[in-house]
Amino acid sequence: MSAQNTNVTTQKLIFACSGAADVGAIADLAARGMAKQGMGQLICLAAVAARIEWYISKAQKADAIVVVDGCGMDCGRKCLEHLGFSSFKHIRVTDSGLEKGKSLPGKENVQKVIDFARAKLQDN
Repeated sequence: MSAQNTNVTTQKLIFACSGAADVGAIADLAARGMAKQGMGQLICLAAVAARIEWYISKAQKADAIVVVDGCGMDCGRKCLEHLGFSSFKHIRVTDSGLEKGKSLPGKENVQKVIDFARAKLQDN
């Protein structure tokens, strides 16, 4: 396991869909951008879905969780719900006006989703 700060108990975590569709790629890149911009720490959705205890424990201790999904399948949201998580913010790339199968995962679309997420998180 890589060096990780296990002393931090209060934090905002960001989980991202990294699906095969263009909007999945945008969700992943947007979540990485959100982390770089200080909106939270990116954490591995697959590790939580695989029930790796360290990641589940980290999520249980988080002050806030944000899930960024690409489309209406909401795979990220469902992964967390299947593990009993219910208190988290949910961002969907397609809710920002981008369309699945028609949205290139370039800088402009990624920033559009980051801006959308920032606005939605401030409203809540």
